[in-house]
Amino acid sequence: QVQLVESGGGLVQAGGSLRLSCAASGLPFSSYSMGWFRQAPGKEREFVASIGWSEGGTYYADSVKGRFTISRDNARNTVYLQMNSLKPEDTAVYYCAADRQRRRTVVPSTGTQFGYWGQGTQVTVSS
Repeated sequence: QVQLVESGGGLVQAGGSLRLSCAASGLPFSSYSMGWFRQAPGKEREFVASIGWSEGGTYYADSVKGRFTISRDNARNTVYLQMNSLKPEDTAVYYCAADRQRRRTVVPSTGTQFGYWGQGTQVTVSS
């Protein structure tokens, strides 16, 4: 059974930083692309960032490009999201997700490409 457990959310002032972690189990982690999504109150879930199963492939939403960095540690079965220069509009529940396809040749970036989801962690950015 695949499990994704997020941590690291919290309350931070605008301009601050947070690092989210997502610990995965139940799948060969190094063979799966991973991603982060977020959902703000009253809004649809949106893509934030993703990282391919092989080295070097990352993809970001325009709204976070240059401020957020996704990375992975295959030895720890963990994916991270470093969030800098946070803005109030970054306030949302952040979800970790694993690709539904093993060793996809391109880095996924849409919700339908991901088949496993965590429970989410709340990030609140105050102005």
